[in-house]
Order: sequence, then C-alpha cells, then structure tokens
Amino acid sequence: MTRVMQSETSILERYRKFLPLTEKTKIITLGEGFTPLVRARNLARALGREDLKIHLKLEGLNPTGSFKDRGMCMAITRAVEEGSRAVICASTGNTSASAAAFSAQAGLKCFVLLPAGNVAMGKLAQAILYGSTVIQINGNFDRALELVKEIGENYPVTIVNSINPYRLEGQKTGAFEIIESLGDAPDYLAIPVGNAGNITAYFRGFKLWHEEGKSTRIPKMCGFQAAGAAPMVLGRPVENPETIATAIRIGNPASWEFANSAIDESGGMIDAVTDEAILEAYKMVATLEGVFCEPASAASIAGLKKSIEAGRIAEDKTIACILTGNGLKDPKCALEACKQDLDPVEADLKSVIKAMGI
Repeated sequence: MTRVMQSETSILERYRKFLPLTEKTKIITLGEGFTPLVRARNLARALGREDLKIHLKLEGLNPTGSFKDRGMCMAITRAVEEGSRAVICASTGNTSASAAAFSAQAGLKCFVLLPAGNVAMGKLAQAILYGSTVIQINGNFDRALELVKEIGENYPVTIVNSINPYRLEGQKTGAFEIIESLGDAPDYLAIPVGNAGNITAYFRGFKLWHEEGKSTRIPKMCGFQAAGAAPMVLGRPVENPETIATAIRIGNPASWEFANSAIDESGGMIDAVTDEAILEAYKMVATLEGVFCEPASAASIAGLKKSIEAGRIAEDKTIACILTGNGLKDPKCALEACKQDLDPVEADLKSVIKAMGI
C-alpha cells in the first residue's frame, strides 16, 4: 500500500498553485484527501490477470465517507470568500452529506433536495445530523437538480453541485495524489459515472500534471454506468433511472459533455454494468481485499472485470480504480447482498462449535 504523505491539513493547501485560490483565501477544511492507494493483488489473481497492477483509490476514507469532500471543500471555501451565507444542492446522498458537513464548519446555512425513498439511510442520517435542512421531493435526482438550478438563479443561495466550477477543481486533486503515489499516471483509470463530474475532474488533473511534466502519460479514462442508469452509453437521457447503486442513479448527467470529451481525448471508454455485476464486484473487493465500498463504487471493479473479459485491457498495465464511497453509507445493501443466518444460538460451547461448522 502506498499513501500520499500529509504535510498539510488540506489538499487545497498542498496543491494551492494548481487551484483557483489566492494567498488571502481562507481555506475551509475537514482534513480531506490524502486517501490510500492500495495494490489489489488478490483481485488481479481472481480476474485471471496477475500481469496487471491494479490499485484501489479508497475515497471512502474522506471525512464524510466519499470523494465529494475533495470538491466540496473547494466549493465552500469559495462560497465563503464570495460572501455567501447559504448553499443548496440536489443529491443522491453523498453530496448532501458533504455539503452539510462543510457548511457546518463554515457556519453556512445548507439546504439539500433529495429524491424521496432513494437515498441510503447512512447518507440521510449524515445530512440531518450535520444540521442541514433536508427536503425530500416526489421526483428523481434530475428533477431535484432542475429545482436547485431554478432556486439558485432566483434566490441568494450558492449551488454546490458539480455544476459549480469549483467542485471539479477540488476533485481533480485525486489525480495528483495517484501520480504522486505511483510515480506516474496509470495506464487506465476505472471510475463510476453518475453525474459525470468526477471522471471530468480526474481527466483535468491528469492532463494538467502531464502538461506540467509530472507524468509521462494521461490514462485512458474508463467510465462505468449502471445498466439501468446509463444515459451516456445509450446516447440519450434516461427518464426513470433505476439501479441498486443509488449514488449513480442519474438519468441526465450535468457534466455529460465534459465527460465525453475526457473519454474521447484520452482514448478511453464508457460502458454499462448490470446490478448483478455490481453486486458481484462489491462482494469480491470486500472478500478478496478487505475493502468495504458502497455499491456505486463497485461499478469501477465490475467495469474492469467486464473489460478484461472482453479483451480490452492490454498486458502488463497499471490500473487505478476509484472507489468513491464507504460501504457504511449503505449497510442495508451489504446485509441483503450477503445472506447469513443471524439467528442466535445457545450460549454454550457445543452450540457455538456447531454454528462454526467445525
């Protein structure tokens, strides 16, 4: 395992000269970033490709448990600098948790719009406890974002979804960390795609540091959507997206055009993976590597597996898989995916040994 050395308390401080900040900017931070990049040898072996150097970027170890913190620290920092007193976002869960946490740190009012019944309880609990005003709507994420845009245009609140340009500026720091950890950019980047901001941000980061001479290449950007929410694969918006991977249950990505450019320019790909494949990958990465990610994160592993089976991954290459969120965001999914008999047994040695199967 390699890990970026944390010499500053914030990624914004560490990478200040590559970000739209001034010397006077007061940084709002929860200690985000500096997440581990873990070599996944067992996974490579299980996929029948021990020649591949597969690494997992554990973004679930950010302060609120997802990659959203990278961009949110930047968005809230600039909101404060520009005099905002309130922020708003639409969310499938992780954005709301991150916006609420950083708003609490900054002393801002935070409003979040969520699609009712489609947000994992762990994420909803975070948004509530951090003190945001949570509004559930009878509609999906895409409708929530439409409302947020309308509110942002007519009321004194700052939108902190990925349509906020500062969000992607913060998120591109993940690419910097990967280059620092590996000593170069990987050959491939596998990443889940929902609103398409993260794949866009990583590409910007890799491209910038390649231009700065800090890497010899730009990785092929490989984005993976859930089959029931795959507008970029289908080439058209999906009116009613459905997938177990709630974090990427989005039918009309805000950064669609930017993401397409990133994929095309890097020679990458966009593909869809089924819920069954996502759950298989979700369990594989946990049982083989001891990494508990949320279902949407496993889309990157499922997509890599599909690409290997299709012969699209060359030999002896380095691959970074972005695991976007922590599995504790959605424990219900884990319990349903891995059935075990949890009925209690008698508190005696014979009963326990029998239950152990030995």
